[in-house]
Amino acid sequence: MNARMNRRSLLGLAAGLGISVNVLGSQAFAASEGDLAKKKLVVVICRGGMDGLSVSPPVGDPDYAALRGSIAMKPEDVLRLDDTFGLHPELRTVHALARKGEARIAPAIASPDRARSHFEAQDVLETGASGVYGADTGWLNRTLEALAPVRKVEGLSVGATAPLILRGKVQAASWSPGKGVDETARLPTLLQDLYKTDPLLGPAFARGLETETMAQQAMTAMAATPAMNVAAASTPSMGAPASTSATMAKDRQNRAGSEVARKLGSTLGGFMIQPAGPQIAAISLDGFDTHAGQPGQIATRLTYMDAVLDGLRTGLGAEWKNTVVIAVTEFGRTARINGTSGTDHGTASTGLILGGALKPGGIVGDWPGLSQNALFENRDTAPTLDMRGLFKGVLADHMGVDRAALESKVFPDSARAKVVTGLV
Repeated sequence: MNARMNRRSLLGLAAGLGISVNVLGSQAFAASEGDLAKKKLVVVICRGGMDGLSVSPPVGDPDYAALRGSIAMKPEDVLRLDDTFGLHPELRTVHALARKGEARIAPAIASPDRARSHFEAQDVLETGASGVYGADTGWLNRTLEALAPVRKVEGLSVGATAPLILRGKVQAASWSPGKGVDETARLPTLLQDLYKTDPLLGPAFARGLETETMAQQAMTAMAATPAMNVAAASTPSMGAPASTSATMAKDRQNRAGSEVARKLGSTLGGFMIQPAGPQIAAISLDGFDTHAGQPGQIATRLTYMDAVLDGLRTGLGAEWKNTVVIAVTEFGRTARINGTSGTDHGTASTGLILGGALKPGGIVGDWPGLSQNALFENRDTAPTLDMRGLFKGVLADHMGVDRAALESKVFPDSARAKVVTGLV
């Protein structure tokens, strides 16, 4: 069997799936020997500040409901994990994996820096440095560099541009899924950073985003309806309430978005199982900045993420057993609801650890609780786990990265970040 996946075969695979691929330069794709050559790692960056208390609602925490007010989830509505935690009801795939011992949560994870700016916090997450602008290369690229003397490992980034996490000395491939995949979600996140301190523009922009979200839903539903049926789709039938038509339109949009997301995940999985295909991949999902109208927005984003993960598992097939997936965000959100049914930039969030290579177990890290004294700066879920400790543990135990190289090259200045062991 030919152990090379060259540019032509990669592009041919993508073309058959109707997706565009951009490979940055020629790829060696040299085959590796041994079990480590089969190991795969996917890092999902949830940009915008994903709300951990929505991802894994601590419905068993006595202070949760009061802090969250009208956006609190009811115990009977979540997908239960244990007496304290559940998963958001849209995370059905993640919950099914958790029941099989192939998904766990880290409910109070954060980077080592306490920046609440998207620009700065994403920099820290992706460089793996101890502070803002502490490095100009990404920790996944430095991982490829650390592995190079031992074996050749390929990296792949998913998105219109290569994310910082995979930029550096080692050349990596870049795959752009093309139009229709999460293409408008990031700009509002960046603008919110600019307007957040303005007492007039900040709240106005948040409310405007809520309106824009509803408008996009309506426009998407109409675009998906044949021209001869637009009037019928936009006008309730006699005796049917307008809310019924709106719900049906939203359901159609969510189903279409889920299929696009599932295709994204399955195609990535397909790339990774090619002979000598990439063992390490990074994918960015945008739109998690939920200052206003959080319940609807977060449900949409988590539906999308769940579908990506489901597609990835399907695309990897039997190789799922050799895979670990980590989903993290630059920071969490405030424990308390704000005045626009949303939450603001916070500190700790929930990280997801998934994969067939994962050992079954409970939560990763400690849960600080949500009591008044436990909140960080009287506002946020307090961080109990430095995400670099999670990354170091997975890279060492799963990908076989030398521990000395982890401390000196991949995550310098991370001695205080205790390595999480026993996950695989």
